[in-house]
Amino acid sequence: MKKFFAIVSVLCLIFALCACGAQGGEKGESLVFTTGGDTGTYYAYGSVLAQFVSSKSDVNVTAVAGNGSQANVEDLKSGAVQLGFCQSDVMSYAYNGTNIFEESGAVKDFSVAAALYMEQVQIVTMNKDIKTVADLKGKTVSIGAPGSGVYFNAIDVLGAYDLTVDDIKPVYQSFGDSAESLKDGKIDAAFIVSGAPTNAITDLSTTGQVYLVGIDDEHIDALIEKSPYYTKNTVAAELYGMPEDVQTVAVGAVVLVRNDVSEDAVYKFVSSIFENSAEIQHGKAEELNIEFASSITDVPYHPGAAKYFAEKGFEPTTK
Repeated sequence: MKKFFAIVSVLCLIFALCACGAQGGEKGESLVFTTGGDTGTYYAYGSVLAQFVSSKSDVNVTAVAGNGSQANVEDLKSGAVQLGFCQSDVMSYAYNGTNIFEESGAVKDFSVAAALYMEQVQIVTMNKDIKTVADLKGKTVSIGAPGSGVYFNAIDVLGAYDLTVDDIKPVYQSFGDSAESLKDGKIDAAFIVSGAPTNAITDLSTTGQVYLVGIDDEHIDALIEKSPYYTKNTVAAELYGMPEDVQTVAVGAVVLVRNDVSEDAVYKFVSSIFENSAEIQHGKAEELNIEFASSITDVPYHPGAAKYFAEKGFEPTTK
């Protein structure tokens, strides 16, 4: 008889645990959020947002390091992750099957959760004699991984000055490796596309004077005319201890989400961020703006995100 009751007790315990697990599953979804390298803004900000949303809702978000915009889109496509940071230009390439996605074809497995902040094209150097993009001719310059978003940003900016990769000595490095190479004098400059201040540049500035190469109005206007996803932007001098503010261009940092994530989970992800933005412990949270967040027009928004923005008086693109 004791053996019988023991078996019944075990079975009841198993049933209870299963029931709790089922209830836990009903309470919310678990989402993996791919960000960027651990010296960039994607990783730092994405980790903060993941923890914040998890604490403010029943959606459990886990941030993981990523390999940049293109890789993040590919991870979304494969189903390895449910959320991912992406540059707005790379997002458009993927959705329309152009540039780095021309050979593999358009990716339609994702939609937009929100645009969060601007990512500046930061051309970093420790050589005070490199003052314009034209001065990069003949220099050793890091332009990001081949086929990456940074690579195409570099190509675009160089092109505005009638330069190509053949006019420089290109190397293909991550943000952290670029900073190390600059510090060691192995390269002359590096393209780093990330929200300023960027950890890799901030850390570099503690070892010596850093400069950002500016882009003048004439070349910015030509660049935007050809590639309208860029906008004029200014990096403040105090961010890296520079002699003066520097004018450059920027693209948007967008959170993408797989289409098969539930409307409820995406609604909670977006609303948790924007309803409690003052509590988010990261400098980029100061740039959160609902109008900007809902402003993407060339890729549709997820229904959960669209629902939240509609409640706030904005009607983002959904088709």
